[in-house]
Amino acid sequence: MELKIAIQGIKGSNHHQVAKNYFGDDVTYLECHSFDYLVDQLLQKTADTGVMAIENSIAGSIIPNYALVYSNNLHIIGEQYLNIHHNLMVLKGQTMDDVKEVHSHPMALLQCKEFFKDYSHIKLVEDVDTAETAKRIQENQLTGIAAIAPKVAAELYSLDIIHSNIQTIKDNSTRFIIVKTQNKVWPKEEINKASIRFLTDHKRGSLATVLNVMSDCNLNLTKIQSLPVIEMPWKYSFFVDVTFEEYQHFEKAKSLLGIMAEEFKVLGEYKKAKRI
Repeated sequence: MELKIAIQGIKGSNHHQVAKNYFGDDVTYLECHSFDYLVDQLLQKTADTGVMAIENSIAGSIIPNYALVYSNNLHIIGEQYLNIHHNLMVLKGQTMDDVKEVHSHPMALLQCKEFFKDYSHIKLVEDVDTAETAKRIQENQLTGIAAIAPKVAAELYSLDIIHSNIQTIKDNSTRFIIVKTQNKVWPKEEINKASIRFLTDHKRGSLATVLNVMSDCNLNLTKIQSLPVIEMPWKYSFFVDVTFEEYQHFEKAKSLLGIMAEEFKVLGEYKKAKRI
């Protein structure tokens, strides 16, 4: 049976590119206008798996998505990194001289701001998505309007890329997580990364003690993110990613943290992806 993959945005978006990289082409894509709607598709079993951005090397963590994973009991079964390339694209036959407006997601516009300093006559217009703008240019045969979008969008919607890699910071990557409502059990010998969430009490050194346990169990902490616990004012939960050489090291840490932490939950055990 063909997999149904929920992606944020439409085909031609970065989420679509990540899904293609991870699952290949023999899948069905469900285009979601928001991360909340994406999660709904998983909970309603309309989709088998979801792809969600979780952090960017420039903008940092996408905080709401941590809460979505935890509060909806989603399981992280994998991850992917994607180098972000912003390309300026137009209807075929148009040139830079024809462009009066550039439409794209606010973050894409922000990351390409330096490029447009040489084109002060061009109006930058915020839009809901990068690929959606590219699609609209093709569908409505819009002249005088350009989109900032991934290369895959130009291919899908038959647009010409008139400038490539216009982002100010060239080394810009996003980490995406692959999520399901049920855990996919990898063979233990293949698992070398995990995502966990825990709470500590307010005693002095509580967090340091937990981190020391991770270190003593030969876990390498690659990410820590704190989030307020909504129903408990001034209480914070910690979302942590760890890598390890042997699964038994993580098993030992799990048993200790389950005792030490006020709350402890494994959000996913999976294979770490290579940063590209």
